[in-house]
Amino acid sequence: MTAHFNHTIIASTNPAEMAGFYQDLLEADEAPSWGPFVNLQIGHGVLLQFATPPMEFPPQHYAYLLDDAHFDRAYAMITDSGRVHWADPQRSRPGEINHEHGGRGVYLLDPSGHYLELITRPYL
Repeated sequence: MTAHFNHTIIASTNPAEMAGFYQDLLEADEAPSWGPFVNLQIGHGVLLQFATPPMEFPPQHYAYLLDDAHFDRAYAMITDSGRVHWADPQRSRPGEINHEHGGRGVYLLDPSGHYLELITRPYL
């Protein structure tokens, strides 16, 4: 059987706030939560679990593949809210998107400081 990505725990300073942010941005579905986890479900049944870890955590990088219409909605949400964003991971092109890999992409920080990348075309 080929491996399939099932779930990840995203370290959060405020799990409920993080889940709300991701639910709006990714148009994710609510999922049953348990224990320390606030859960959402995205495409192909992937579960995003938000929890506060017992120690400080370094920022991580999470990239999400969106269709063009979803990217337009997400980018409108980013700009309408005044959220800082960049066309590149080095943050040298603020307020822009990129047109890499035959699509579009944007980078931003989530409420807990993780790097998010939204793209419309996969790298491979």
